[in-house]
Order: sequence, then structure tokens, then C-alpha cells
Amino acid sequence: MTSTFTARFAPGQELPTYIVRAFNDAAQSENKIHDDAVAKQYGFRGGLVPGVTVHAYMTHPVAELLGLPWIEHGQMSARFLKPVYEGEEATVSAKVTVVSDAAVEFELAVNDPSGGLCAVGSASLRLPVPAAPAADGVPSAARTGERPPADERSLAVGTVLGTLREAFRQDDHAVYLDQIGEKLEHYRGPGAVAHPGWLMRRANTVLVEQVRLGPWIHVSSEVTHFGLLPDGDRLETRAVVTDLFERKGHRFVDLDVLLIANADRPVMRVAHRAIYEVRRADA
Repeated sequence: MTSTFTARFAPGQELPTYIVRAFNDAAQSENKIHDDAVAKQYGFRGGLVPGVTVHAYMTHPVAELLGLPWIEHGQMSARFLKPVYEGEEATVSAKVTVVSDAAVEFELAVNDPSGGLCAVGSASLRLPVPAAPAADGVPSAARTGERPPADERSLAVGTVLGTLREAFRQDDHAVYLDQIGEKLEHYRGPGAVAHPGWLMRRANTVLVEQVRLGPWIHVSSEVTHFGLLPDGDRLETRAVVTDLFERKGHRFVDLDVLLIANADRPVMRVAHRAIYEVRRADA
């Protein structure tokens, strides 16, 4: 594989753009920032397409080009700057910024139909592939029946969130793929694996299963892939709070999230940031 990076890529090379019609797959969720009426109270034009969905759009050109090696061992970061709205065409662009025998790195951007910059990020594949963390690198914790309000106590630094446990099923996954408009064969049919965006959603879910939130916003993530998740594997999502802070009236939480297959095989680690309490437009 080492020779293929320099043979296939050059700095400044642009990948074909990926255009997808955005869909707000969380309009009926508990998080009312995705509801048109509530989002307008916070200064937005309508309900926000989830950041994890925009992240999924951003993976497409890289996964299409690098295939399973990137889905299994790649890295990606994404930062969401302004909303993507349902029904609009989102354009994902990717450009090579670094290439050597041991690495290729891309700069990513998402633009709305007016050319407004909605998200930025980067993706890479490096050799040798990163060593997987220990399966107990993030501890497990029992889930409690009661969810306290999200605040400085329930999300104190060092808090271990309740572990999510589920089976990955291709039939259910197909519904998700249709929602995000994903058609790559890596995720469909015999031998298909979980989409990185589907895995990323667990970082949101592990938070909302722990605390009661009002309208809230996923703002950024840094992701490292450590393996593939095929049909039938059991998945655990573990998370611990690493930071809590306020900025410009918004209250932020940082999570260290580790996704583990079959109790002992890490498949993804996410440094996940969200605004858990959003400043109102009239504040």
C-alpha cells in the first residue's frame, strides 16, 4: 500500500465533489434544535440537520476513494460552523494536502447552495496504522433508569456515562443509509460493514441516554478508526466526560468515546464536543 499513495495522489489534487440533498433525520427526536419552531427561537432559519449526519456526508468522498482500508484504519476530524438545512444541496469537497509513501491527508469542506461554508475538517490514512487502545481504555458503567438534568454536577469532569449495548444489524442499517443518501457498496450487501457516521451517532446517543437535555448542538469531533463492524457483531459504546466549560453564553461538554465490538475489539474512538446548553437568540 505504501507506494500507492505517491503514485495516486499529489498535493493540491482535488477529489470529485459529492453533492447530497440534506435530510433532517432527527426532526422528531427529543432534541428540539432539530425542530423548525424551536430552532428559530435560537436564531436559526429552521431545524438543524444533525452534525453527525453532516459528518457522514463528509466521509463519502474519502471512503469512495480509499475504500475499506480507510473505513477500518483512517482518521477524520470535523467542525460544524453553520447549519445545514433539510432539502438543501450540501456540497462536500476534498483536496489532498499531504502525501508521502506513509500517509495521505485531505482537507474537507461542506458548502450550502449559496456557497456558505457549513463545515470543515480533515481525513487521513497513515502507515503503519495506529495501534488500537486497550478495550478498557474508557471504563464501562451501568445505565441508570433516571436521567438527571444536564448540568455541572451530572456532567462533571471524570463522569463515566452509562454504557450502551446493542447488536449491529444490516437490515436496520439499510434504513440509515437511505436517510443519508449513501450508496457505496462498502455498506450494503453481503460482507458490508457499519458506516462511520452510524458509529458516530453512538457518541450522541450515549450522552442523551445519560442526562436530560434541552435543545443542544454537536459542534465537532475527532475520530480514529480501529476496525470494521460487520453484521451481527455486538457493540458497546463507552464514554467519559473530559471537559466542561462556558464560552459566549453556550455551555460545552467534551467526551472521550470508545466503541468496542464483541467486548474486546475497539473499532472507533471519538473526541466529541457538544453545546449541551445553547444560548437563546434573545439572551
